Amino acid sequence: MNEKYIFMAEDNPNDVTLMTRALKKCQINNNLVVVSDGREAINYLFSSEQLPKLPAVIILDLKLPFINGLEVLRKIRSEERTRCLPVVVFSASIDENDRQMSLEMGADDFLCKPINFDEFMNQMRQIVEKWL
Repeated sequence: MNEKYIFMAEDNPNDVTLMTRALKKCQINNNLVVVSDGREAINYLFSSEQLPKLPAVIILDLKLPFINGLEVLRKIRSEERTRCLPVVVFSASIDENDRQMSLEMGADDFLCKPINFDEFMNQMRQIVEKWL
């Protein structure tokens, strides 16, 4: 992969579809790599054979199967190679504790998943403008 790409850890296929549509509608042509659980996220990010180039930004759901998003974030921040990668927690949780914990553990931002597609699209545009 020669260009910057977005890495997304998301177990909800509907959210992945929304993300793909939002990026396309915003004319953002960066590749999107998606995994559906925390174990896959860690395996992908820390397998040097599989990952010659780190993503430009990680979009991380909190409620992932097998290993939750906070544990994935902890692993990302604990390794020198990935410590400085931008991580945006993108969650359906409106719990302020989830937000605060994510930011304390090193997330660069915490966004609540919107219900409205236009708002979803605007959030994706903001992420891309800030991190790509």
